[in-house]
Formats: sequence, structure tokens, C-alpha cells
Amino acid sequence: MSDNTMQLSPEFLAVAACPACHAKFAVDYDKQELVCTNQSCGLAYPVRDNIPILLIDQARSTL
Repeated sequence: MSDNTMQLSPEFLAVAACPACHAKFAVDYDKQELVCTNQSCGLAYPVRDNIPILLIDQARSTL
């Protein structure tokens, strides 16, 4: 795989939840983000060097 391909373990994705609303994440490989699946929340968290940055103040709104 190329260096810029996000690699997150299935175990992490099974337990990861949005810090703002605790919903599950969808993975956006193109934008290298974890996107909250709660449509009323709509936050997307960046993943840098395969490390999810799960800080609300680092997230962008998709709404």
C-alpha cells in the first residue's frame, strides 16, 4: 500500500465513537477522515499518519 493510504484496524473501528455524540464512524478514505454517522452531529475528524485526531475542536462540520 502507498504511504498515504489510511490504515485503521477493524478492532479500533468497532469500538471508536464520536466524542461529541458517541455515534459510530464511517471512514472517508479519500479525505482521510472519520465521519460521524449521526446526521444531526455531522462532525468529521482528521486522521494524520494513521492516528485519528478525536478532538472536537479539530473536527470539521459536514453540515
